[in-house]
Amino acid sequence: MERSQLTGALIMAGAVFQMIFFLWATARRSYVALALPVMAALAAISALAFWIGWTMFTAESELGEEELEEEEAIP
Repeated sequence: MERSQLTGALIMAGAVFQMIFFLWATARRSYVALALPVMAALAAISALAFWIGWTMFTAESELGEEELEEEEAIP
């Protein structure tokens, strides 16, 4: 796994974790009037972060096959 793919996976995990944490915290108290607009904004930001992470995770390598072979040959 390349560095950009690892970064993408970490961004996706962070987006999911912070949304789950927010939903859990919201369920503990009755702050619905405040929580609904904040939840909508947070959901949009989380979705954007997840999409960026997914794009980074699924991106193909910029190196060609020859460069990959040369990189693997170097000790």
